[in-house]
Amino acid sequence: MRELSLNVLDIAQNSIAAGAALTEIIVEEDPGADRLTITVRDNGRGMTPEQLRQVSDPFYTTRTTRKVGMGIPLFRMAAEMAGGGLSIDSTPGVGTTVTATFVRSHIDRMPLGDMTGTVTALIRMNPDRDFRYVRRYSTREFAVDTRELRGILGDVPLDTPEVADWIGAYIEEQTEEILVPSSGRGPEDVS
Repeated sequence: MRELSLNVLDIAQNSIAAGAALTEIIVEEDPGADRLTITVRDNGRGMTPEQLRQVSDPFYTTRTTRKVGMGIPLFRMAAEMAGGGLSIDSTPGVGTTVTATFVRSHIDRMPLGDMTGTVTALIRMNPDRDFRYVRRYSTREFAVDTRELRGILGDVPLDTPEVADWIGAYIEEQTEEILVPSSGRGPEDVS
């Protein structure tokens, strides 16, 4: 995978396959600490200790449609190549949390990629599930939560094209706002 957003999409799809009703995606950039952290947390089936030990093996997968599972191994490799690491915390019946950390300025860190496209695709493809996306940059952040959107929209489905387009535009607008604050200084000038 050439951008981290594709890893996030794969991990989130695993959450959905594990029966998660809610998947949270948190992207945190801390320029002062030179760190990028990506967390995908779900309330799905979770994994047993044995599954947790095997999850980094590309030849172990719970999917019946294929015999190879590359999502976690590739995400781990991307983090380690960029001076970071990957951790997985999982409890059967509670859910799973995957956290990848990266040295933000590392020459081998893949670009974050199209997180807006990833989040909107997950919402459109899974209108019966809930997602919470949090984007932090330094001390600024915003969040989009489909549970809140459902409360506002009532019976209008989240996969309605106009709603999905609005969600994407909102994420783009909010991302730009936290990356380039109203002072006009670029993200590298802000600590």
